[in-house]
Amino acid sequence: MPMKTKLSIAQEPQKGDLLCVSGDLGGAYVGLQLLEREKRILFGKSLNIQPDLEGKDYIVERQLKPEARKDIVELLRELDIKPTSMIDVSDGLASEILHICEASNVGCKLYEEKIPIDPMTYDTAREFGLDPTVCALSGGEDYELLFTVPQSDYDKIKGHPDITVIGYITEPSEGKDMISKSGKVHQLKAQGWNAFIQNK
Repeated sequence: MPMKTKLSIAQEPQKGDLLCVSGDLGGAYVGLQLLEREKRILFGKSLNIQPDLEGKDYIVERQLKPEARKDIVELLRELDIKPTSMIDVSDGLASEILHICEASNVGCKLYEEKIPIDPMTYDTAREFGLDPTVCALSGGEDYELLFTVPQSDYDKIKGHPDITVIGYITEPSEGKDMISKSGKVHQLKAQGWNAFIQNK
C-alpha cells in the first residue's frame, strides 16, 4: 500500500486558488464493501466457490492495488504548474481538504457536483445503499492527489482527463463548506455525514 504523502505547502494557498484532485474518488471504499460482502457470503461454504466479482475489476483493484499518482506530479511539472499545497487522499476527501485548510489557515468552497466519481463506483455504491458522495468524502484509501493551484493556471489544466477542479480557497472567516447538488451549504467535516444525507 502506498505510503501517505505528507502535506506539502510550497507557498501557501491563497484566496481564489483552485482546489483540484486527480483521478476519481470513492472506488477503494466501495471495492472494500464488495469484498467484505463476498467474504460474508462465502464464509462457511466450500473453498471451491469463487467470489462473484465479475464486472467489478476496477473498484476491486482500487482497494487491493492502490497506486501513488507520481504521474500527476510529473504532469504538473511538464505543465509548469507549481501547486501551492498538495496531499494524497488516503483518509477521504473531506479530511484531506480540512488538513490543507487548517495547515494554511484558509477556508474553502467544495462543489459536490464536481467531485469525480467513476460510474462503476457510483452504481455499486447505490447497490449497497450507500451515498456515492459520502464514499468519496469519507471512504479513503484512494491515494489520488489533492492540491491547490493559482487561478492563473486554470487554462493549463482545463479539460485535462486526469485533473478535476472541485472548488476554491476562501478566507478562513468564510468557513469550510460543501455546496450540494441542490445548492445547500454544508459545513465540511472529516466524518459523520448522516446530517448531510438527511438534509441533502
